[in-house]
Amino acid sequence: MEQSDIPGHQAPLLRIARQAGATTAQLLVTFIGLLAVTFIISRVVPIDPVSALIGERATADQIAEARLRLGLDEPLWRQFLLYVWQALHGDFGLSIKTHQPVIQEIARFFPATLELSTLATIIGVLIGIPAGVLAATRPGSLPDQIVRLVGLMGYSMPVFWLALIGLLVFYGDLGWVGGPGRLDASYDMMMEFEVTQYTGMVLVDTALNGRWDMFANAFSHIILPASILGYLSMAYISRMTRSFMMNELGQEYITTARVKGMPERRVIWVHAMKNVMVPLITVIALSYAFLLEGAVLTETIFAWPGLGRYITDALLVADMPAVLGGTVVVGAVYIGLNMVSDLLYRLADPRAR
Repeated sequence: MEQSDIPGHQAPLLRIARQAGATTAQLLVTFIGLLAVTFIISRVVPIDPVSALIGERATADQIAEARLRLGLDEPLWRQFLLYVWQALHGDFGLSIKTHQPVIQEIARFFPATLELSTLATIIGVLIGIPAGVLAATRPGSLPDQIVRLVGLMGYSMPVFWLALIGLLVFYGDLGWVGGPGRLDASYDMMMEFEVTQYTGMVLVDTALNGRWDMFANAFSHIILPASILGYLSMAYISRMTRSFMMNELGQEYITTARVKGMPERRVIWVHAMKNVMVPLITVIALSYAFLLEGAVLTETIFAWPGLGRYITDALLVADMPAVLGGTVVVGAVYIGLNMVSDLLYRLADPRAR
């Protein structure tokens, strides 16, 4: 059927269906490529999965049975197809350390990282965008210099150093925030038995259960690591916002709006920001994805039971199923956020449709 044979009211639906199909196919190919990389890594690392699973003192019959059960006696191409099939069904094998399904452990640890990274991204967006706009509208001024200096410090200072200094000052000396972990020990016990866990995120679950005392305690623990990660996010977002806004403020349509007497606030926050938000969506999505997978040092210092710390602990004991499962999940998060940013990009910019 040619394009001219399609009724006018069906053409937009057909175009949307084609775009959705192309996007889905691209995501599927990308995910399979990610699985191919992790599969190759699992085969080249000098760790025998059979010995790691059943121990080095196993008999020859036990080793043969384990290899048969894991499918390691099959050709590599069949092993890869089996690996893809299991991954698509959420099966990443058993953890060598705990002998529990890796997907169940990831489901237990990932909400902590999601909660921490989401709050950090909110902090970075709420501070970074206004700071970038302020710097762009007053180039060379004192506010511009301060924003650029603060952003440069965010790029330069190691996150583990900020975390240690933050713990020393705000928890050790001033006592303004809670210490490492998600809750105090007493609340941690009550969380397990007295709170219905809907999402695995402490702030959300305690709020849904009406446990505001526990919510306040959880907030006192998360605010410091979230602020440190939010500072890193803010440094990146403010810098990019400044660059995008300065570029837009030099466009002819901005000059025309000012000549017509339009209020400066409306020129900046309505007309210019509408175009700035298009590339800024991608910046925020990338910053969010980086926090989801790059908070390993912060989670380690604050004893935060998140995915980054889970992968690090698994790597230290050569728990390859856990490491590879966590890696696949992180890659899937990147793919998902890229898809979401692409959809938001199309919504924000009609030209992209």
